[in-house]
Amino acid sequence: MKYFLTFALIALLGASAGPQDAKVPRFSHIFVIMEENKDYGQIIGSPDAPTITALGKRYGYATQFYAETHPSQPNYVALIGGYTYGIRDDDAFYCHADDQRPYCKNSSKPGYVDHTVDRPSLASQLEAAGLTWKNYNEDLPSPGSEAIAAGAYAAKHSGFLNYASVQNDPKRAQKVVGFDQFAADLKSGDVPNFAFVIPDLCDEMHGMGADGTPADCRFSNMDKLIWRGDRNVKAIVGEIMATPIWRASSNVAIVVTFDEDDHYGLEGCCGVDANDPANRGGGHIGTIVITNHGPRGVVDATPYSHYSLLRTIEDAFGIDTHLARAAAPGVVPMVPLFAKP
Repeated sequence: MKYFLTFALIALLGASAGPQDAKVPRFSHIFVIMEENKDYGQIIGSPDAPTITALGKRYGYATQFYAETHPSQPNYVALIGGYTYGIRDDDAFYCHADDQRPYCKNSSKPGYVDHTVDRPSLASQLEAAGLTWKNYNEDLPSPGSEAIAAGAYAAKHSGFLNYASVQNDPKRAQKVVGFDQFAADLKSGDVPNFAFVIPDLCDEMHGMGADGTPADCRFSNMDKLIWRGDRNVKAIVGEIMATPIWRASSNVAIVVTFDEDDHYGLEGCCGVDANDPANRGGGHIGTIVITNHGPRGVVDATPYSHYSLLRTIEDAFGIDTHLARAAAPGVVPMVPLFAKP
């Protein structure tokens, strides 16, 4: 039996949209590229991240964007479902064979733990609205794979797979795919309305330390690691911009954000709670928004979090009920960065 996390702090089905939400224009496609473990100052304005800095200056960036918590995994869960659901580690859905933690010993599915969330997510919202989604993961072993790690792939960085509705539905699980499918979809034009794009540990600035790790993927070479991730963002954004979708009359956005800062800072805002160990702030992170028809040169100092981004995505797709803490007081849509000029 899988162990499903619950809480009763706020209504999980969320709340209806307000006046600010109506200011977000409709979008046909939104791509979110998630990077890893870097402070705002390590990216925005850094010579090691020239692409992200230049794109932010040309299109727009948020100067006060914060993660929900530490470490990585709960921030992915928060962006997709509106809360961290008590997750406080990076265990994905995995237990070692001799693990004596209660949720490991009580699991009827060997090797799996409590990080499956039995709650609504952006996937269920989009499908209810007649819209499509895919979770693109670089180096994913196979579509829908529940592998914990494979090469430079890490399951802890796959947001949708944490949700029971995805794990338990083979059709939904097949929407969790690799970068080979991403390239094919961009080429064919068969791109989902929402694309969650997750580079591997080397290309997302996380890094690795194992023997044989390339120099520009090593934890110890921070400047080279950031440079490699920035170069990868340049390639992904360039591929998206080369498609007819980007040149179409409908609105398209590319968001580049991070899961958490690099120093376990506890800065947070907008739906986080200092008294909640799983949701007490994950530090100041960089976030840029690139739109094909939207504003240019925006420097937005509004306090935001991943809950704000989720709320904005919901608004942009005409979904007027916000998930969990995307509806919390103080969480507002990112109107200046998404609004048409």
